[in-house]
Amino acid sequence: MFKKIISLGSKSNWTQYSLIRNGFTRRRFSSEAARECINYDVVIVGGGPAGLSAAIRLKQLCRENDVDLSVCVVEKGAEVGAHILSGNVFEPRALNELIPKWREEEAPISVGVSSDKFLLLTKKHAVPMPNPFDNKGNYVISLSQFTRWLGQKAEELGVEVYPGFAAKEVLFDEDENVIGIATNDMGIGKDGSKKDTYQPGVELKGRVNLFAEGCRGSLSEKIIRKYDLRKKGQGQHQTYALGIKEVWEVDADKHKPGDVLHTLGWPLDHKTYGGSFLYHMQDRQVAIGLVCALNYHNPFFNPYEEFQNLKRHPAIRPLLENGTVLQYGARTLNEGGFQSIPYPVFPGGAIVGCSAGFLNVPKIKGTHTAMKSGMLAAESAFGVLHKGSNMKTYWESLKTSWIWEELHRARNYRPAFEYGLLPGMAISALEHYLLKGRVPYTLKHGKPDHEATHEASRCSPIEYPKPDGIVSFDVPTSLYRSNTNHDHDQPTHLRLRDPKVPELVNLPKYAGPESRYCPARVYEYVSDDNGQLKLQINAQNCLHCKACDIKDPKQNIEWTVPEGGGGPGYSVM
Repeated sequence: MFKKIISLGSKSNWTQYSLIRNGFTRRRFSSEAARECINYDVVIVGGGPAGLSAAIRLKQLCRENDVDLSVCVVEKGAEVGAHILSGNVFEPRALNELIPKWREEEAPISVGVSSDKFLLLTKKHAVPMPNPFDNKGNYVISLSQFTRWLGQKAEELGVEVYPGFAAKEVLFDEDENVIGIATNDMGIGKDGSKKDTYQPGVELKGRVNLFAEGCRGSLSEKIIRKYDLRKKGQGQHQTYALGIKEVWEVDADKHKPGDVLHTLGWPLDHKTYGGSFLYHMQDRQVAIGLVCALNYHNPFFNPYEEFQNLKRHPAIRPLLENGTVLQYGARTLNEGGFQSIPYPVFPGGAIVGCSAGFLNVPKIKGTHTAMKSGMLAAESAFGVLHKGSNMKTYWESLKTSWIWEELHRARNYRPAFEYGLLPGMAISALEHYLLKGRVPYTLKHGKPDHEATHEASRCSPIEYPKPDGIVSFDVPTSLYRSNTNHDHDQPTHLRLRDPKVPELVNLPKYAGPESRYCPARVYEYVSDDNGQLKLQINAQNCLHCKACDIKDPKQNIEWTVPEGGGGPGYSVM
């Protein structure tokens, strides 16, 4: 009945029409640009844990009620899980609800947390601290493997999963209701001309449309702005961090499956919030990463180089020496928490997962909350389609769920660090151990991340050590390990709203911060024929982390989706 959708990574697979379901009952052609249109009951944008959990829950409800609803998931990665870098401490709470027999169904979850430590790092020392993390009963997993497994479960239930489809445009009816999405055209050259491989995009129209694009989802952000959902929700702006991660294979005698380590402090200064993590997975694999809040002040700050510094620390380096890097990647994450949750319902659908921002910052976990939000949205969508109810029930369900309770309890943790590392630790410890989130106040976030950047004249340049090729590496070497690939002959997906801003504002006032906050060297200032520095955008390097869309001081960079199937390929694990 259904065609098996595996991957859209090769050019021979870019025939979009061949991927549509057998039988043409839902097909019709749009009069605009000859785009094919396929109608579904539910269209889900994003094949991560939130979107797939929503799809699975919808089909479970269909079986329970003997109802047949068509559900489609579109994913911009070449395959499900391709844009999700491995290494995650997983809380199975939502999975226990969604698929109670996940162990019998061979979920790739087997390494339980065996040790859980928390350190405060100085440049040369590591000070043990009381551990605020409660990882008892949690697992160290490959999140990309787990996402692929969820994709398989969804397909087994009859969900149509289409990887390699990049949702480019939100479709509206004449009353401004969302009625679906359109994928981008394939085979457009850098100059805008149609190549021999040209295929027009496809319109996927849903009676209900769920957006699960992950942090800073491009279409989700447009919907949030269009319907003013931030003000209708908790009211505060979203705050973000950039996480940079590697997966290593280490010596067997150093590997301790289930070991979990988190740190605060060095290499970050006391005004920059962030920390590191180190997780021992299976098969001698270790995930190590650094998370830096994007409201840092110094435009000379370089998150990539700070990550290289972390690996030089005497508490970290010995584990990595003689090891091999298997994978490199980066992604932004939401840190706004409870204060920044938007009203997630709009005419025609809802926003779920990290597109809305359900990450629990003190736990450094968001997969379980993302999955649960997808499940709640699915239940509301089923009510709309089967019982004639309203998607507003999703908002009400959220507010009575354990997501709301969990995020409300943790709401003051992140904004406490606006006062610096030590005051932040004191306030968060008081909240965590004594008050447990029961205080009558809610702290506010500081400035939006892009406004937090100081002008270069107020800051000191930062000199970073050269890579040693043993534990620290240059950007091209790391980029190669991300398996990132984009067709060079396509319009750039990184757009400047005003092409003059880089040379007239960013370079003279902020010393060209885009050349440093990007962990893939997408943005470089190079000399033209007259010796003048001009911004060069190497879009083919893009890791889809979205840092540029967030941190640019004048919000001049707009991240949009490239051709489907492009981007990183986190396929080792």
